[in-house]
Amino acid sequence: MRISHSTQGRLDCTSIPNVELNLECRDEIIPILAALQHVYTKPDLLNSVLELVAQDVNQESSSDHGREGLQYWQIVVLAGVRLGCNLNYDRLQDLAENHRNLRHMMGIGDWDEETSFSWRRIRDNICLLRPETIEQISHVIVSGGHALDTEAAQVARADSFVVETNIHYPTESSLIWDGLRKVIDLSVAVADELEVPGWRQHSHLHRKIKNLHREISRVSASDSPKSKKRLKQLYRTLLKYTKRLLDRAENLVQNAMSNDLTTIGHIEELGVFIGRTRQVASTAYRRVVLGEQVPNEDKLFSIFEPHTQLYRRGKAGQENQFGRLALIYEDGAGFITHHYLLDRDENDADVTVSQTRLVQDRLDGAIERISFDRGFYSRDNERQLKDIVSSPCLPKRGANEYAGVQSAQCARYAAFWGSARCSGA
Repeated sequence: MRISHSTQGRLDCTSIPNVELNLECRDEIIPILAALQHVYTKPDLLNSVLELVAQDVNQESSSDHGREGLQYWQIVVLAGVRLGCNLNYDRLQDLAENHRNLRHMMGIGDWDEETSFSWRRIRDNICLLRPETIEQISHVIVSGGHALDTEAAQVARADSFVVETNIHYPTESSLIWDGLRKVIDLSVAVADELEVPGWRQHSHLHRKIKNLHREISRVSASDSPKSKKRLKQLYRTLLKYTKRLLDRAENLVQNAMSNDLTTIGHIEELGVFIGRTRQVASTAYRRVVLGEQVPNEDKLFSIFEPHTQLYRRGKAGQENQFGRLALIYEDGAGFITHHYLLDRDENDADVTVSQTRLVQDRLDGAIERISFDRGFYSRDNERQLKDIVSSPCLPKRGANEYAGVQSAQCARYAAFWGSARCSGA
């Protein structure tokens, strides 16, 4: 059983519109709570958001039956704080249990000792929201902001940054070890279900591969002239064991397929990890044994997050970044009007026109001026953007990127942004 939000006042809880926030505090949670407070005070905006949440939370169930669950509004608050502050579920649980203003924003009083916020409960409720729904909620809130500042949508800027994935520093030996330990564990489970022998010494195989990985790491850190020759020998040994284990695991998969036992658990997962480990082994052989320069497009930087890509963007203190490139559009009031996750083989200039046209259509052609940095420049982009936005600012690459007319344009846009910020837009 769920309700959208409670309208019953409590003696031990300040009403949500009257929650006092310390606006002098610079902690990132304060503007998020202030935004949520504004959404709550606008009935039309609030109902639109809660209806979207209800479609996901009770997609296959009834809101009138079962145990009492978190309110839709509480899910919105927790999801907003988690995304806005980039929190893990353990940190979010601690805030939900101890942050007084956050609890009052969810309608939970100081005397309430019954409501439980375990990290599993928070995760299970927040994960009911689909990414598409979160994007729709964002658009609804942005439209509410544009109703307050009607000129905010007229100016925009776009930039990209790397959303880093949670991976360890990738080396071929560490990735092969990651892949093989998953393959071995899954093979043991599949072999037990198929009643196939041959994986009794899985613990021994674990230790052998891990010791090889540690020895490779130790030798790689050495500057000795003999270390390169030793490293190649160790990789040959590791790749030999890798091929042998992957062939045995592949025989298990083929055995299950030939006997129409594809419903056995872990079969599909085992096939996925076999393929990824073979890819890493192939690039390791080409790089270490054959001495090739392997392009990044052929490399795998994580067995568990294969979408990860390597970026070298020349940022100070961040020579290498592992993750995915995200493109963000921001309007004159600071609202994120659009976001796009680039494919592994895409860069800024490849998606400039298509994404700008998309956000312009969504805002009904409201954008009059938009600025990019030099990474978005190409001659075709400059020409096509003029058909989408009346005054695009797209500086050319090179040392004289801000020369001439372009410099004057960028100066005017900088002045506009400064005045917009100072006026509180």
